[in-house]
This record gives sequence, structure tokens and C-alpha cells, in this order.
Amino acid sequence: MQLYTTREIEQLQQHEDLPCLIEIMEWVKNFLGKPHPNLGRPGVVCPFVPYSLKSNSIHLAVIHTKDLYREQLEEVVGRYRDIFLGMELKEHELAINKAFLLIFPDIHIEEASKLIDSVQQKLKPLFVESGLMIGEFHKRNDSPGLHNPNFRPLRSPIPLLAIRFMVEADLPFLESPADPRLRIRYLEAYLNCFDHKFTDETKFKNAHHALALAKEQLKQENLVSSCIYSSSRSNEVYPQS
Repeated sequence: MQLYTTREIEQLQQHEDLPCLIEIMEWVKNFLGKPHPNLGRPGVVCPFVPYSLKSNSIHLAVIHTKDLYREQLEEVVGRYRDIFLGMELKEHELAINKAFLLIFPDIHIEEASKLIDSVQQKLKPLFVESGLMIGEFHKRNDSPGLHNPNFRPLRSPIPLLAIRFMVEADLPFLESPADPRLRIRYLEAYLNCFDHKFTDETKFKNAHHALALAKEQLKQENLVSSCIYSSSRSNEVYPQS
């Protein structure tokens, strides 16, 4: 489970995975780390990338999936989560700048949306409850940008999953699931992660408000389900003639 920093990649001479490592490194520098006319806000696509590159805190790994089932792939990604959490931070490296990019060069573009997205969706609750975010990137990713719905910030030249620490600005990604159970799970993890350390009081209030709405939605859904079940049972006991 070899991880390379961007500086280590620049020093590699010969390696079978060097082409895809270089391709993703250049994408990070020239797309994520640069402004884009369609972004919808000033600044670079990912605000943390310039600092992450400067502190050499982005780590890349190439994962070959030719002989792996989806469950095995989930297990491999889960092990990288453990490595991420267990890695000591250097004095000059802020936690928010650290990121893992797990590259999957064997996954065909036609399979990326199914495989990469499904692994991300399956593992995201575990990551969020660990104070982490896991993002899915590939050429067919149609997730819109927060500031411009026509911008596609999660498109990468090679399928990959990105791991990083959760930040307060992640609230929109955690209050979006349609399933209130999942939304509650995410929002409780978010509030627990920052606890009394919020720097943005508005996000703190918005998170609590979103959590209350999710709990109310779940309550109403359970009430409807209970009424439907009771009605069904009643028809079984007293069948209509």
C-alpha cells in the first residue's frame, strides 16, 4: 500500500505507475489548484490544494483492481482510512491540508460511475463518523458545483477516491441526502466532530436546524408507515366483503 507525496513523484525515475501518478498530480496542480471561469466564485477550485502542495501533504496511491471484487475494493479503501487516521502530522502540516488520492487506473470509464460511486456511497457513513470526507472523481461525474450548477468539479482524468479531514464548509454535502436516517447520521457526526470548536456560528445553527428537520421528517415517515401497517392489519382481521 505505497503512498507517494507530490515531491516524491517528481523524483521517481522509473515506475510502472508513474504515468498515472504524474497525470493526477498535474490535474491537481492545474485544475484543483487553479481558478476556473465556470467555478462561480473567486479563488481556486479547491481552496486547500495550494497549501497542501506547499506543505507536501497530498499523498497518492495507485490501486489495481483487475482481480478485486467490489467488497474487496471497499476493504482496501477502508484500510487507507485507517492509515490516514494513524498518520502523524508534521509540525508544519495542518490537518486540513492532508489528503489521500487513491487512483484506480484499471477501472474503465463506463464502469467508473457504478463502481467508484457505489464504493463511495457505501463507505461514506463510516468515513464521516470518523471525522473524514471521501469524494468520488471520474470523467462521468455529473455532481454540480456549489456556486454554479453547470460546473463539474468532481471530474478527473482517471477514476479516484479522495480522503481528507472534514471541515465546517462540508455542511452542504452532509445535509443533502434524501434519506432522513442518513442525513441524521451525517449531521450528528458533523456536530460531534466540531463540538464547541465551530468558527462559523451560522454553520453551527444551520446544522442544528437541518438536524431538527431531518428528525421531524423521519418522525412523520414513521407515523405514516405505522398508519399504513395498522390499516393493513385491520383489513386482514376484518376483511371487506
